[in-house]
Amino acid sequence: MAGHSHWANIAHKKAAIDAKRGKVWSKLSRAIIVAAKMGGSDPDTNIKLRYAINDAKAISMPKDNIERAIAKGAGEAGGDNYEEIVYEGQGPSGVMVMVEILTDNRNRTAPEIRKIFEKGGGKLGATGCAAWMFSRKGILTIPADQTDEESLMEIVLEAGADDVSLQGDVFQVTCPVEAFNDLCATVEAAEGLTAESQSLGYLPNDTVTLSGDDAQKAIRLMEALDDHDDVQKAAANFEVDEATLAAMGG
Repeated sequence: MAGHSHWANIAHKKAAIDAKRGKVWSKLSRAIIVAAKMGGSDPDTNIKLRYAINDAKAISMPKDNIERAIAKGAGEAGGDNYEEIVYEGQGPSGVMVMVEILTDNRNRTAPEIRKIFEKGGGKLGATGCAAWMFSRKGILTIPADQTDEESLMEIVLEAGADDVSLQGDVFQVTCPVEAFNDLCATVEAAEGLTAESQSLGYLPNDTVTLSGDDAQKAIRLMEALDDHDDVQKAAANFEVDEATLAAMGG
């Protein structure tokens, strides 16, 4: 929607800043280690590892870092046992939130996430309280200066994409989870196209538009969740008008 920015786009810009100080790299390294430990070091046969590597490449994580994480995971018979959890909750102004967690201590992480929600004006909810508002999708973003919408649609629809939309200065391409790898390969092979990000995530089926103090509260909650070491990704069903985002320095 023109004049508005979804949380996913705001978060992507923040991730680029976080990557410079290694915070995102640390989280993605953990995801790669766990995927390699669970399914082996070959991304051709280990789809979870392939997705984790895609996420890492999308924010320019160095190849050496990726390879070290794979080697560590593949050679780690013991060590920490990480658990994947999805928490659901409600933020300020009725915003619905999905939080993907990778933790080695559920008993530590759960109360910490609950506290973040409470401090942010929301509450951690029961399983299913927010999931109905979201769909699990493959998501790619492609800079709008690389192509036009019609040309992009011709390329990606044949590869399984189900939607292309202009989100600020990028095109967002979405697809069913099962089409994600084919779509990524198609975009990589297309002349003149380079995905800015590519990952699996939760997309809201509908959104609420926030402005002013409501928007600031929602963004602060999401940033606090993103900053937690055990949080891999956090998704929400709100968007912010560009005037408010500009006033916040976004």
